[in-house]
Amino acid sequence: MKTFCGRANPTTGAMEWIEEDEDYDYHQEIARSRYADMLHDKDRNTKYYQGIRAAVRRVKERGEKAIVLDIGTGTGLLSMMAASAGADFCYAVEVFKPMANAAVKIVEKNGFRDKIKVINKHSTEVTVGPDGDMQCRANILITELFDTELIGEGALPTYEHAHKYLVQEGCEAVPHRATVYVQLVESKRMWSWNKLFPIHVEAEDGEKIIVSPSEMENCPGVPSVCDIQLNQMPSSDITVLSDVVRMFSVDFSKPVRSASTYYRVQLEPIKSGEAQIVLSWWDIDMDPFGTINCTMAPYWVKSTSALQWRDHWMQCVYFLPNEEPVVQGEPVYLTACRDEYSLWYKLQKAREEENKADVCVESPVCRCQAHLLWNRPRFGELNDQNRTHQYVRALMKVLETDSVCLCISDGSLLPVLAHYLGAKQFFKANNLEDKIKIIEARPELLTSSHLEDKKISVLVGEPFFTTSLLPWHNLYFWYARTAVTSHLTSDVTVLPQSASLHMMIVEFQDLWRIRSPCGTCEGFDVQTMDDMIKNSLNFRESKEAEPHPLWEYPCKSLSDPQEVLTFDFRKTVPQHCLSTEGSVNLLRKGTSHGAVLWMEYHLAADISVSTGLVQISDEKGNCEWNPHCKQGVYFFSSVIESESLSAFPSTVTYAICFDTKTGEIAMEFKL
Repeated sequence: MKTFCGRANPTTGAMEWIEEDEDYDYHQEIARSRYADMLHDKDRNTKYYQGIRAAVRRVKERGEKAIVLDIGTGTGLLSMMAASAGADFCYAVEVFKPMANAAVKIVEKNGFRDKIKVINKHSTEVTVGPDGDMQCRANILITELFDTELIGEGALPTYEHAHKYLVQEGCEAVPHRATVYVQLVESKRMWSWNKLFPIHVEAEDGEKIIVSPSEMENCPGVPSVCDIQLNQMPSSDITVLSDVVRMFSVDFSKPVRSASTYYRVQLEPIKSGEAQIVLSWWDIDMDPFGTINCTMAPYWVKSTSALQWRDHWMQCVYFLPNEEPVVQGEPVYLTACRDEYSLWYKLQKAREEENKADVCVESPVCRCQAHLLWNRPRFGELNDQNRTHQYVRALMKVLETDSVCLCISDGSLLPVLAHYLGAKQFFKANNLEDKIKIIEARPELLTSSHLEDKKISVLVGEPFFTTSLLPWHNLYFWYARTAVTSHLTSDVTVLPQSASLHMMIVEFQDLWRIRSPCGTCEGFDVQTMDDMIKNSLNFRESKEAEPHPLWEYPCKSLSDPQEVLTFDFRKTVPQHCLSTEGSVNLLRKGTSHGAVLWMEYHLAADISVSTGLVQISDEKGNCEWNPHCKQGVYFFSSVIESESLSAFPSTVTYAICFDTKTGEIAMEFKL
């Protein structure tokens, strides 16, 4: 059997269905999963174990048998904790078949075959009774069904069903409750991920300002949460307008309702300002008394020494539909609305009439289309005045008053910049209707009539394409440039004129955990899981790089950055592969976790923009990364510790090949 997977083709910029081996999907699921991250989360595991021991003890003290239902068991870890704590029997439910098979092996390996039954079903399909999956209802409910937003993975309907059909009334629950907290803030940086700011352009005839249309200005955006590592956001980028407030709690030991509802709290601003953002996170109490608590609170709420790094649970950024001015000491009301899977917020000045129909506002819908075209990092990129200035400088160098320009990029503002800088006519592939013509045609289907029989003298691109996952996927610009060759003048100017691929060896502060074997977790052997992840990572003949926004994941450079490949956009894409081999010296002590790869675009002489490294900020090698782009990360399968650098530094050798037929880059590193 074969399976079809949707994947962007970097040579066409289009989504295509690729035929893959039937196991491909599940290998990807496992290889890119966060299982290792969860198993490395010491704080989570310890607190769960403490909560489970206490729950089993309370049931036993009542003279009852401890029957556990563990929903979403994964590796079986929480069920093994319960069995070790003295539970009489555990039903471990796991819907993902490869994971359920692994759980069976792990349970057997750890000697709990007689105490734990793994059920490969969705919990809503589990049956209870003499001939059912479970002999009787459970009196201890254990789950780990939470995402960064708490409810995004369907925790509420799962709990609702479990209380109705699978557990006893008055059961123990681990965790016992979850509480969601909010804080109102002003942040120009985060707001720039949601709205297009005015763009200032210094032209020869004075300053021009590009402003977004009112429908974009007033658009509430998209409702999906923005989940980030808030602990990497410097305090200088956030103005706190309120104290932290408890928004709502869910008691998991009692019947849970998943139906849409709302919660409202009164906030008293501690500072005047523009309320733009609701920051939110949750904590879970593993026991009814709140003595065993696991929190996602960011660094300014919780002492730094107690912070546990994790990537499977982060913090939430919610954008209010519009900026709301607040005044210190003047109360405002914050309403959180939710459906089964998501939350959204609105802020009001005075308490309106308690009319439920009014309060439970509809989930916000983007009306301007921009929020559907541009993701949050893209908004940030378009709002980056320094980046815009580089493009303006480059355009001023290449534009003539009679330039006929073609822009190939998705949702780009370059045509507007070029118009203000004096281009005669601008064609935009993919409110200056008379000056800028939008051509709804793919580059290879461009005809002379599209271009009004004109030849293109300046071809521009950022380049940026919404289908790009890895940094080099934006090389689609090169393929598009090749496709439109017949429409270009013989002395055409291409901006950017070239691009280069750069690479650096790094040591991650924490990100390495997501790919690191665990071995044992809280005394249980989970080697089977390690092997399963490794097998899935090796499913492809060559390991692939994966995209990560490294501003959220601190690392230090162990080598100098190195340019490894160049791509000349002034020429068409060659037929042959572009490949390179070499070695890079390790200059600092540390653990080589992997290589980071990124692109630099050379717009014009001496003007470049980087999608990766901004600077190595100190002698320790700490790095500052472009915050609007994801970088490519290639994790080494074995790491080298260079604690003592001898007179001859260690080296990492590499072989990198850009396949011009597929637009993909294959790479190999040897330590």
